[in-house]
Amino acid sequence: MSALNRWSLGLGLAFLYAPILVLVAYSFNASKLVTVWGGFSTHWYGVLLADGPLIAAALVSLKVALLSAGIASVLGTLAALALDRHGRFRGRGAFTGMLYAPMVMPEVMTGLSLLLLFVGIGLDRGLTTIVIAHATFATGFVAVVVGARLKGLDRSLEEAAADLGAPPWRVFLSVTLPLIAPSLAAGFLLAFTLSLDDLVIASFVSGPGATTLPMRLYSQVRLGVNPEINAASTLLVAAVTVIVLAASWLSARSGGTQAG
Repeated sequence: MSALNRWSLGLGLAFLYAPILVLVAYSFNASKLVTVWGGFSTHWYGVLLADGPLIAAALVSLKVALLSAGIASVLGTLAALALDRHGRFRGRGAFTGMLYAPMVMPEVMTGLSLLLLFVGIGLDRGLTTIVIAHATFATGFVAVVVGARLKGLDRSLEEAAADLGAPPWRVFLSVTLPLIAPSLAAGFLLAFTLSLDDLVIASFVSGPGATTLPMRLYSQVRLGVNPEINAASTLLVAAVTVIVLAASWLSARSGGTQAG
């Protein structure tokens, strides 16, 4: 790698991650002023744990992320199986477009369209609508991850099980599912992360008593940034980082199994 490439890479990484590092550093600031360093302290993490509304919002985010990731994992896996195992069928192009459209559409458009849908069918906004909305845009991501594993799957193992008399559901549970389990777990973690981190779509479809953590943080930031928000953001960044690393490891493991 040339010196120019190294400098370009270094500047790019600094541009991306320096603000996050500053955020993490100032979450341990003893001063109430976020721009003035007053010494190292974990005081604001204690304040954070005593903040009832913020903890409640975090619990809502976790509940929404778990439910939506579970739904997206089931639907995304079924969609990937349909695209991979059924070849060309009538409406395949439309089905593929509708599956992947939420991945490329601006979140504002997705949130607004879902809001109009919920209002049109008379569904009260709340926890249920957030779960549906997050599952909607996360399903495509799960389908991509699981579909990539299915494309390289050794079909002879499934054919051998079928030749031995196993019905299709038994073949799927005993052979296919264990083989795609790492990619399915990676898709679940990816959907969980997307839900946990979402602000725009949740802002459109949320209702009373269904405030997520990003929404709570954003509302507090509008009144002024304090070290408690830095502490909450640091914990959120840490959680997302761990989940992304776990998903990457599972994807790599899936790829290694496929290569073997």
